[in-house]
Amino acid sequence: MNIKYKRVEKIVKGFANHRRIQILELLGRISNLSVDDISQNLNVGFFTISDHIRKLADAGLVEKRYEGRFVMHSLTKRGRNILSFCKMFK
Repeated sequence: MNIKYKRVEKIVKGFANHRRIQILELLGRISNLSVDDISQNLNVGFFTISDHIRKLADAGLVEKRYEGRFVMHSLTKRGRNILSFCKMFK
């Protein structure tokens, strides 16, 4: 197996934050949430959540789906795998 180290680094950095892991966990329970929904559920500022979502999406852990003026977020397959990985440490 040929590991692409830079790609692995980007993925790991994408979820290497307690708030991002909380977002993954929330999206694992409730799919198709807007940034505002996530912000309210976690009681964290909108712009903070928006920045974390961008990093999760860049790492391929969260996908965005556009519904009119709203952007809905859900976990990708990789995101579900990373969430399972993180749950091993509880």
